[in-house]
Amino acid sequence: MYSFEPTDEQKMLIDAVNRYALNDLRRKAHEADEGYGFPQEIIDKGWQLGVLQGSIPETYGGFGEHSALTGVLAAEEMSYGDLAGTLAVLTPALFALPILACGSEEQKKTYLPPIAEGGWQPYTAACIEPFFDFDLLEMRTIAEKKNGHYVLRGEKIYVPFANEARQFLVYANLEGRTQGFIVDPNTPGLIVGERQKTLGVNALPIYKVSLEDVIVPAERRLGGVNGCDLNPVFDLMRLAMAAMAVGVSRAAFEYSRDYAKEREVFGVKVAQKQAIAFMLAEMATEIEAIRLLTWEAAWMVDKKREEASKQAYLAHIGAVDMAMMVTDRAVQILGGHGYIREHPVELWMRNGRGFAMLTGLGII
Repeated sequence: MYSFEPTDEQKMLIDAVNRYALNDLRRKAHEADEGYGFPQEIIDKGWQLGVLQGSIPETYGGFGEHSALTGVLAAEEMSYGDLAGTLAVLTPALFALPILACGSEEQKKTYLPPIAEGGWQPYTAACIEPFFDFDLLEMRTIAEKKNGHYVLRGEKIYVPFANEARQFLVYANLEGRTQGFIVDPNTPGLIVGERQKTLGVNALPIYKVSLEDVIVPAERRLGGVNGCDLNPVFDLMRLAMAAMAVGVSRAAFEYSRDYAKEREVFGVKVAQKQAIAFMLAEMATEIEAIRLLTWEAAWMVDKKREEASKQAYLAHIGAVDMAMMVTDRAVQILGGHGYIREHPVELWMRNGRGFAMLTGLGII
């Protein structure tokens, strides 16, 4: 039986991340969204919280061990401040955690210490593809083994910090099986396109990346010559999105609830109107349900339970619908004010809409 009580270390992390989320990310979120980016000092401050470094063992330069549950708690709390800022701070995890989970010993010793021991650096991953039926398990980016190396061909979108990346982790289909490949940014054929503009997460710099006969040495296949099973990595991606959806939804719910309690219409508080009260109650219920489902899935991943992948998938698809419903209703509850950028609910609604397509942009 798992416990609903965080450990003392987890409580300390939650408190530290919450202060950063409110005092730094939330305070700068509107400005960052309008200006298409957070100041580097804000990202650096988030990195100094040590969320990723605490997931990496001392052997590889970190100061802890990986826990999906701790990652879920941190991701939820940070995205309570702002989703784009959270994704920016945690972008190096897109590269580091798959290597920690699936990499060969040589790959771990080569790539993890520079990330864990230094400041924030733009290590990233290219996962999402520009197709409506994109599937983590059926990539259209192709990897072909040829003359002792691999050749990658395909298109990727939503690649964070691709224009300045130190290294890429590229996901591709190798003989019907999704595999990861570590690609140097200066490799011929790897082409970074213009920055992409999207409905939400405007403060996160994301790019299209083309792979035109990119040659990757055999030793840079994630896991070594035999590759690895990436399902545990995909579980962590789904849990990250679920946790962040809970964080964004919590923010939208609490803001709209407090607004409804204070705002009067025809002499009556908005929150006292039955339709609004019912909406708020349903929003709170859905948030708590998905939150507990996400925590349970993370606990199962940590315990290596057989049903962990199923539970992570359920948490993710439930969180997608929940975030869309909660953030949309938050805008409705504010009425005309919800459509004005002076209030953050419109930003949360735009960001909430993205959870259906952003799997691969976060990992915990």
